[in-house]
Formats: sequence, C-alpha cells, structure tokens
Amino acid sequence: MKLSSVLFPLSVVAGGILTTSYIPSATAQTAVSPQSMKVLGEVDPRFVSYNVEAVEVTGGRFWAPYKSAAQKAAAAGSNTHSGNQPAGLDSSLFQYRPPIDLSNPKLRKLAAALGPAYVRVSGTWRNTTYFQNNDDPPMKTPPEGFNGVLTRAEWKGVVDFAKAVDAEIVASVATSAGTRDANGVWTDVQAKPWLDYTQQIGGHIAAIEFMNEPTLLSFGGVPKGYDAASFGRDAKIFGAFLRRESPTTIYLGPGSAAEGLPLQSMPGGRRLEIVSTDDLMKGTGPIFDAFSYHFYSMPSHRCLGESGADPKQVLSSEWLDRDLTVYNFYAKERDMYLPGKNLWLTETGEGSCGGDTWAAQFADSFRLLDQFGSLAQKSLKSIMYNTLSSSDYGMLDEETLEPRPNYWAALLWKRTMGIRSLDPGFVPAKNIRIYAQCMKDSRGGVTLMVLNMDKTSEALLKLPVAGKRFTLSSPDLFSQLVLLNGRQLKAEPDGTVPTIEGEASKPGTTSFPPLSITFVEMPSAGNGQCVR
Repeated sequence: MKLSSVLFPLSVVAGGILTTSYIPSATAQTAVSPQSMKVLGEVDPRFVSYNVEAVEVTGGRFWAPYKSAAQKAAAAGSNTHSGNQPAGLDSSLFQYRPPIDLSNPKLRKLAAALGPAYVRVSGTWRNTTYFQNNDDPPMKTPPEGFNGVLTRAEWKGVVDFAKAVDAEIVASVATSAGTRDANGVWTDVQAKPWLDYTQQIGGHIAAIEFMNEPTLLSFGGVPKGYDAASFGRDAKIFGAFLRRESPTTIYLGPGSAAEGLPLQSMPGGRRLEIVSTDDLMKGTGPIFDAFSYHFYSMPSHRCLGESGADPKQVLSSEWLDRDLTVYNFYAKERDMYLPGKNLWLTETGEGSCGGDTWAAQFADSFRLLDQFGSLAQKSLKSIMYNTLSSSDYGMLDEETLEPRPNYWAALLWKRTMGIRSLDPGFVPAKNIRIYAQCMKDSRGGVTLMVLNMDKTSEALLKLPVAGKRFTLSSPDLFSQLVLLNGRQLKAEPDGTVPTIEGEASKPGTTSFPPLSITFVEMPSAGNGQCVR
C-alpha cells in the first residue's frame, strides 16, 4: 500500500508548514473540519499582484531569455543597442527590448483577469531613469547622471493601463547622480515633475519605495562612496517630500533584497556586496508606513552558471521553505524597527536574473502557490510577482502573450481564495501541503488548496460537505502545458480567459492525484470566521 494514500492522524505544525508527525495504521482516517478552522491572517484584496519593470516601459536591455544556439546567434545584433543595464554585470546576460505596448488589448484582458492588483513599475533600472517632462520624441542620449529615459507618453501608458486593468500603481523614484546637488544629496528635481504629471493625468501612486534594493548599492547607480547613512539621509528627505506632495501614498521601505539565505558566488568568484537592512534602518529610523522586501529562491543559472539551482530539487521542502526563511528574517527586522507595521513583498519570483527555464513551467507553480499560502497565513499584505510578461519568469510569454503555468495558478487563487487565511489544523504527509482561506465571495464558505508533490501517490482527504474542485496538472512537470480537471487551459487569441468551472465534489473521501494542485470550494462549510 502507498503510505501517502492513507489518511493519517495529524498534528498541527507552527506556521502551516505541513510534515507528517508519525505513520499510523493503514485504517486510520482524518476528516477536514472547515467549519471550525480558525483565522491565521488577513491579506490585501490586491494580495496577488505583479511587476512591469521600468526598463520594459522605456525599452532597454533586460534579462535575455534562454534560447537555442541558433536563436542566440540571430538575436546577437540586438546587443549592439545602447541601453541601461546595471553596472558591473556581463552584457551577454541582457537583450534589448523596445518599449512594451501597454495598450495591447490582449495584454490588458489577461491582466484585468488578475484584478484587483497592484502593478509595480520599478526595478534596478528605475534608479537611473530620467523623466523627460515634455511631449518631444525620446532623447537619444540620457542626460548626465542617468542611464535611461522615461517619456510622458510612456508613463501615461502606465497610468492608462492601471486604470484599464483594475490595478493600483506602486513605484520608486530616480536616485542616481543626476538627481543630486553639489554635495551628493538627493533632491526632488526629478521626482516632483514626475509626480505632478501623474496627478495631472488623473493617476495616483498607491505606494512607493524611495530606491530599488538599497541593500545592493553596488548595482543601484548611486554615487561612489554612498552608504547606509547616505541612504538614511536621502530617504528622510524623500519622505518629507512625499508627505507634502502625495500624503495618501503609502511609503514603503527599505525595499531590501538578498538577505536571509547564504549568498551565492557569481561566476569568477565574485560575491554580492550587501548593505545590511539593520544598517539601513538605523540610518532612516521609523519613517516608513510599511516594511517592504524582495525575495528570490536564488539567482538563476543566467547569473550563477552551473552552480545554480538543481531542477530536481524544485519540489523539496528545502526549496519551498526558503520563502518562509527569508520572511522570518525580515519579520524580525520589521519587529525591531517598524513594530506593528505591515510587510509587503514587492518583488519576487523563482530566481533573480530573469528566472530559470522552469520558472515558465508547471514545476514552479507549486512554489508559487506554497508562497501564497504560507505568506497569507502571516498576514503579508501583497506579493508582487516579477514579471507580468518579460523574460523567463514572466507570467505571460513576452512574444506571444500566451499565459504560462504561473498565470493560471495565480488566476485560480484569485478566483477561489478570499482575504482571510485559515488554519487547516492538520498535516497529511511530507510531500503534501494544505492551505485554507475563506472562500471568495461567499458567506461562511471555505476553500482548501492541496499541493500534492508526490510523484506516484495520490492523497486522500475526507471532506464533510459538497463543493467544487479545480485540479491543475500537467503531462510533464517541466512543461508549459496546464490542464484544469483534465482539460487544457488556453486563452482565446484576444486574451479572453476561458470560463473557469469546477467539478462537483461530493462529501466523503476525496482523492488528489500525484503532482497536482487542487482548490476545493466548499460554500456550505458554515465557518463563522468567514462571515463578513
């Protein structure tokens, strides 16, 4: 008998990470009790959100997709374009792209299906991007102290896109040498005309970080000698400016990255230089409205070469638990410097440096949804996936805009999960993780999410009430093909997503196939914690 096919007596594990406490007899069974599940946390209605990088908006050299040798040769000419790649990185890692067309009807339909959401327009490139405050054609060469140019028309495209797809804008401002006075102190010479123009065209910045990833100053385009104290000084200046100019905008910070896990050496033995969050927060004091950070499981093979992640480990507990390890690291920093404030994850994905190949494959959907489930339990307010449609970690293929597996995973979460996270109260087996949320648009309903990462064995749970089930699977773990209840998920040519219909789930023992992700809606669960 396959042990994971047996329903075990279970014990609760702190944090909702699911591991087996012991293996009992084959006849033991455990019933799910959705009516009595207690609330663990509550998230923003825009919990599932995404990034459109600033370099996508302006055009420039972003992470080159993994391609065949023939495709690489054909694309080699694109590397001759001048661009705004971060300093200190091999130019072969990047590929020029023209500005993204945010008016594309297909892109808008697919993004709107993920609404309501936040769209974050930031990234390392934003630190050094000049705002051209006129309606002239884009400058061919950025002014001194900048590496890229953002035009009014391009920024209006962002504002119009956000309105069309039910997204609120999250951003950051330029912080490079061109924004500074003779003493190297940041000024609002760029931030004010950009913010004024945003307001002029009816836009609003819902939340903002001062600088993208100040823990990685060596890539951030700041002046030589810039340190944590300099950041603290400038972040305070920006905070005072923001309170005057846009008092309803949430000030996020510090926007840390690359901490909480062992650092990986880059090719050639180079190691990242980290300015600690601890030092940044000592410099700023408690000026932020909420604590923000970034998380990637590790740099992709694009940056790490052969020392990158092993795809054989993508369903392992060690790989999945990296997310909570980093959350716990930054939660301690929040508790020390911004006690009681919310945490926001403003940039995340399978791997930094554009993501590995499996970031666009079904394998990564287990990591993504485990991240959603575990961080919802912690009341993390929003997760901003990088990116919507660029490089290997894009939810959409950047050339065809066809949805990838993580798009469908995010869409199923949005359609079935409400904002309150519940304690499932049990732990089935080591290859299975289970999360529960109050069901979306239901009074008293509960949705269960079952991640069965066992390669050969089904999982069984005894459900007390009828409902609907939505099972995501794929013929191959490392495929972009996704099935919903056995049928391929595919958008229409114009971007219209198919009707997402569940199959009837009867009360009693319910099976969950190997290597599958299942959402089970139980509208008649009768959970009083889910009545609002």
